[in-house]
Amino acid sequence: MKHLLTTLLTALVLSSAVQAEDGKLEVAGLIFKVEAPWAAVESTGMFRAGTLNAKVDGAEKPVEAVFYHFPGPGGGGGVQANVDRWLGQFASKPESKTEEIDAGGKKITLVTATGTYNDGPPMGAKTPRENYTLLAAIVPTEDSNIFIKLAGPKEAIAKLAEGFKKMAGSPFVK
Repeated sequence: MKHLLTTLLTALVLSSAVQAEDGKLEVAGLIFKVEAPWAAVESTGMFRAGTLNAKVDGAEKPVEAVFYHFPGPGGGGGVQANVDRWLGQFASKPESKTEEIDAGGKKITLVTATGTYNDGPPMGAKTPRENYTLLAAIVPTEDSNIFIKLAGPKEAIAKLAEGFKKMAGSPFVK
């Protein structure tokens, strides 16, 4: 219990230390290049290390890209455990693809899944959203990973996909 409380407090302190400036977002010492239509917004919610919003035609509200970071070796779990958890956020097995991209010699894991997404807070009530796409990235750091996740209407996410991939790898590309 004591370890859990320490981890939670550390995550909250680190979340408040995230820096966002025009054109970049710093998370866990990595600087992500942020381009339009993305804009940094205040991060609310447990474990968030950063939040970006994008207004996209086809989405009734801005789409959110949420950055999570859990410091320490193995913080936040391994790659496959997170891929499985993300795919488990759908009402039934989604159409999905997992790929790795090289970003300046670093391996970024990308997950794309489409189906009926169970939208809602981690431990709260869920609302099924048909024809939604989840796009997520696992970005390595020195001691753990940064997890970036966004979900929204399939057409809206499709418009953001290339920029999202570029942003996810941006800390390593000069």
